[in-house]
Amino acid sequence: MFDLSEKTAVITGGGSGIGKAIAILFAKQGADVAIIELNQANGEAVVKEITANGGKASCFACDVSKQVEVKGVFDDIHTKTGRINILVNSAGISHIGNLEKTSETDFDRIFTVNVKGVYNCLLEAVTKMKLGGGGVILNLASVAGTLGIPDRFAYSMSKGAVLSMTLSVARDYINQNIRCNCISPGRVHTPFVDDFLKKNYPGQEQEMFEKLSKTQPIGRMGTPQEMASLALYLCSDEAGFVTGSDYNIDGGFMTLK
Repeated sequence: MFDLSEKTAVITGGGSGIGKAIAILFAKQGADVAIIELNQANGEAVVKEITANGGKASCFACDVSKQVEVKGVFDDIHTKTGRINILVNSAGISHIGNLEKTSETDFDRIFTVNVKGVYNCLLEAVTKMKLGGGGVILNLASVAGTLGIPDRFAYSMSKGAVLSMTLSVARDYINQNIRCNCISPGRVHTPFVDDFLKKNYPGQEQEMFEKLSKTQPIGRMGTPQEMASLALYLCSDEAGFVTGSDYNIDGGFMTLK
């Protein structure tokens, strides 16, 4: 089950956090993984880890917010592998602040990466998938996209847009054999969380980590590997009847609070 052999999987933001976990798992399941990363060093480190374990992977340096760069990279991947079967839109950035604490610069930065970046990659992937007879797209949304969370104004806006784009693509391309879903994680223990705590709560990192962990009814944060396991199912042939769906993976945050 969940065999990705003979498939090319493009994963944006595959150099760290959830994207890294997805890249490693997909390669383990046989996919030829193409990592798109702004931080090329991080992406190359993941490629090295994958290939050292017998997997296939390559890294492409790219700013997903720049359409010309994205088109060039997708063209390169398609030329190199002959196909693009899977796209995982994992690249994204965060912002802390309510409406009044969100500057125009902050808003534009979040929108450019989290919304336009996803749009750019969707556009190129759909174009290539149509040529190949279909494919699977998975977007990373967030519980913040559907539930009011304090001090996440711009971030929540962007993830709500990701959810809406997911539904639109699923509807518009179902007859081209393209499935499109998204997952909405709750709090996940990634390097972003550690950096956030170090920056905002110096000397209180462990105390605040425990506090944030307990906001999930299950009593802990999720792991990138748990997110990757759900991603693997949704991008595999076993999920062939699933499209236009958003999956909460949040330790009960959305339903049990």
